[in-house]
Amino acid sequence: MNNTLLKGLAVLELLSRSDRPLTLSQIGRELGVVKSNVHRLMQALVDTRFVLRDEESGCYAPSIKLWELGSAVLAKLDLRHHAEKQMEALMGLTGESVHLSVLDGHEIVYVHKVDSLNPVRAYSQIGGRAPAYCVATGKAQLAFAGETVLREVAQALKRLKPFTERTLTDPAQFMKEMKRVREQGHAVNRGEWRDKVWGIATPIMDARGVVIAAIGISGPADRFKRSVMTPWTEAVIAAATDVGHALAGEQPMTALSRIRFGPR
Repeated sequence: MNNTLLKGLAVLELLSRSDRPLTLSQIGRELGVVKSNVHRLMQALVDTRFVLRDEESGCYAPSIKLWELGSAVLAKLDLRHHAEKQMEALMGLTGESVHLSVLDGHEIVYVHKVDSLNPVRAYSQIGGRAPAYCVATGKAQLAFAGETVLREVAQALKRLKPFTERTLTDPAQFMKEMKRVREQGHAVNRGEWRDKVWGIATPIMDARGVVIAAIGISGPADRFKRSVMTPWTEAVIAAATDVGHALAGEQPMTALSRIRFGPR
């Protein structure tokens, strides 16, 4: 594989995830690349308008071209297209923000969202990431990812700092939670990533019964009362089932029993 291409992609990812523009030295240090090589890479990225250089500070930042490309991809994503109607309906029914996410390693990426109309809502952004083991849409997908993935995440928990006092950090407790998600067909986030922010999510599967995404709702914990948990969970499950069958070209029906555990 072309090493220059790989380094260029690594630079774009680094700049996109950084909360501030970076100098050549900072980029080289983060990626383990000598400064002269970084300079050539950055010149090429500036020339192709993927990166902008501030002449005064000498720092580099990603350009809007990356956003344009990402938006073009999202606009063509069948999953997002098929889920939009169900997501709008979920927000209308529950009043909470609705998220659609896909699993990427041990994180989830939000590919679409419908914001709650309430003044207090769960914060997230399309294209943003979250640790999968801490959020409902992540737990809903991890639970069906297979034993190898689950063992990797469970072992990693020992080295990770908890985000809140409710974050799952004990491997045995995490595996027990994953089993519960598989049995119930849905996951609940009880303030495990953001304090006092709860969520409910269900996996979305394709025609083969393989989990490809998850849909869920999230909002302030005080609105996730015992009286609404059952009807909201049923609504999330119904939405996920509808999206899955829309993707497969089938009639909506409850089919959580078809979900497979692990790769086939």
